[in-house]
Amino acid sequence: MPSPRRVTRRLGLKAVLAAAVTVPLSSAAIPPSSASSTASPSTAGPQLGRAGPAPLLDVMTFNLRFASTAEPNSWHDRRPVMRELLRRARPQIIGTQEGLYQQLRDIDADLGPDYEWVGTGREGGSRDESTAIYYDLRRLLPIEHYTFWLSDTPETIRSNTWGAAFPRIVTWIRFRDLADAGQEFYVLNTHFDHVSQYARERSATLMTQRIAQLDRTLPVVVTGDFNVAAHKNPAYDTLVGSGLVDTWDVAEQRSALYGTFHSYRPPTPNGDRIDWILTSPGVRTSRVTIDTFALNGQFPSDHLPVQASLTLR
Repeated sequence: MPSPRRVTRRLGLKAVLAAAVTVPLSSAAIPPSSASSTASPSTAGPQLGRAGPAPLLDVMTFNLRFASTAEPNSWHDRRPVMRELLRRARPQIIGTQEGLYQQLRDIDADLGPDYEWVGTGREGGSRDESTAIYYDLRRLLPIEHYTFWLSDTPETIRSNTWGAAFPRIVTWIRFRDLADAGQEFYVLNTHFDHVSQYARERSATLMTQRIAQLDRTLPVVVTGDFNVAAHKNPAYDTLVGSGLVDTWDVAEQRSALYGTFHSYRPPTPNGDRIDWILTSPGVRTSRVTIDTFALNGQFPSDHLPVQASLTLR
């Protein structure tokens, strides 16, 4: 696997579109030739927290529903509700799906200066859907990141060899937790195909293989819209069979269960969870919530976000 791209804190690509499709579109990503792989806390962010009880890390997965001008549920109408939901929830990490570049910039602006994001479009450019990851700069320092395609040729941009309706990707970031004595961990974020079961199964297998190639001593968190119900599909079985843990199953506390895809209709109690947060076995899950927030009848997306409070060690 090619070397992951390395990043440092707030390196200022907010106003720059990538000139080449191999450079992720983000507010923090830079070409590897000019990035530092050894950024210290004194130059790259807050000082590391002292060793002690590990603080909770709030992680969200959220299919944003791509920005559309079509009514009802245009992005213009949904954006204020999205802004309010995210400001209330304030997760340190948000794994998103379907976001378009300007939509991602809108969310970046609405979250404010304490957040940054990394992501690139599934076609390799700026006009298509992304699996961008937002993170709280006050808590997290990105060390490296990478994007690969869910296909037989994962390093080939826009590759699609399994019959999926669209190219599908995984974005991952290796973080350093500044509030947890520099604990490092990985976040992988993805969006499985909505049409091809074969593509979903192959995608799950490739993800488990790629996770196995990462530093096995570090915790792993996986976020995504997997387009199949938990406990009811071989793709789910492959992921949890590899050792990943479904945070909903092991959480010490849970919200009410709703189907996470609601298509702008009232959420379905005890419905299917197709949006999941998975972790490596050593991660503790204190609470998982499916957020049904709406404002004056307007939902922020056709999916409900899922948020987990985690302890990495």
